[in-house]
Amino acid sequence: MRQAYIQTPCYTGDVSGACSALYELGGMTVMHDPSGCNSTYNTHDEIRWYDRESLIFLSGLTDLDVILGDDERLIGDVCRAAEALHPAFIALVNSPLPWLNGTDFDAVCRLIGERTSLPAFHVPTNGMHDYVRGAGLALETWARHFVKEPRAGREKGKIRANLMGLTPLDFALRDTVSSLRSLLSEAGFEPWSFWAMDDDPENLKRASEADVSLVVSAAGLRAARFLERTFGVPYLAAFPAMGIRDRVWSLLEETASSGKSRSLSHALDLGKEEEGALFLVGEPVTMGSLAAAVHARTGRPCRVLVPLEETETLLGPCFTRVSGEEEIRRALKGAGAVLADPMYRPLVPEGADLVPLPHLAYSGRIFLKEIPDLTAFVPEGL
Repeated sequence: MRQAYIQTPCYTGDVSGACSALYELGGMTVMHDPSGCNSTYNTHDEIRWYDRESLIFLSGLTDLDVILGDDERLIGDVCRAAEALHPAFIALVNSPLPWLNGTDFDAVCRLIGERTSLPAFHVPTNGMHDYVRGAGLALETWARHFVKEPRAGREKGKIRANLMGLTPLDFALRDTVSSLRSLLSEAGFEPWSFWAMDDDPENLKRASEADVSLVVSAAGLRAARFLERTFGVPYLAAFPAMGIRDRVWSLLEETASSGKSRSLSHALDLGKEEEGALFLVGEPVTMGSLAAAVHARTGRPCRVLVPLEETETLLGPCFTRVSGEEEIRRALKGAGAVLADPMYRPLVPEGADLVPLPHLAYSGRIFLKEIPDLTAFVPEGL
């Protein structure tokens, strides 16, 4: 029971993460699960329905489908919907039941692709992991199918930068995306492609022509690594928080010129004392960058607790991977203050202040109106 969550919620699941990552890319995403199971994604994890539609469906998996393995019904329904709606691609997202049942999604996608003449692929989620894994798998899979070889004979000019890991689950306030675009331009870089909010999918297909990728959340790490392996585009994992922007831009330029990928967290000195330190809990790229900004501004020692999967390579010397309330509560002992989503309040030790920073992937829409533009966020009272 050490990894149980009793007083606090768990993070958004991998199925919702995959749907969020693919939302604006022009395809049709199908969650293969029983009717009603998409309500969690629709009502808690997705805030773009109000101003932008997307083709996201569920298959309506039934007991007989599970028992008899009637994949033809799924294939037929998907093909008919694609014929009527003309998506750019078809993505099947797995939920726990078909995963446990051993559904052959590769074969299903191959048959759908043959019948529709559309790219069809499977995002191997299973409902057992968090949104970082789901969104990362979705962006990586999309990149494998659609990113083009770079054009030859490119003229030298500004450093072209992809921005990786943009979903509302980490950046619920859309102003953050426009702020990042403006900050990149003001720093002398050419914003190239934004994965995957507020951009044309055609720009994302040309991501291989960039000089460097800036990974602003862990959800973008898999796609950034794909671009590095396949096209030699290095990446920097960092968020340009207020107070450390010059350092981030300098590292981004060094990464582009050296061709060597790096993470800001590995170069951080956040102070040696732990007693009375500020503990930041959440996604490692944004929280690590905010910790660096707080330490640079106040000199206060900081520590970062990361309760998310697939983040090990992003953890620096002042970072700790935690899982479950017991580990988080134990790690927070001695904290002077905690910067985290308000839902972490039951785990904050007595005498420590909670500095609230709501996170859509953790508390859903409860504190939606209080989520700030992270590029301009300065924690108060520190």
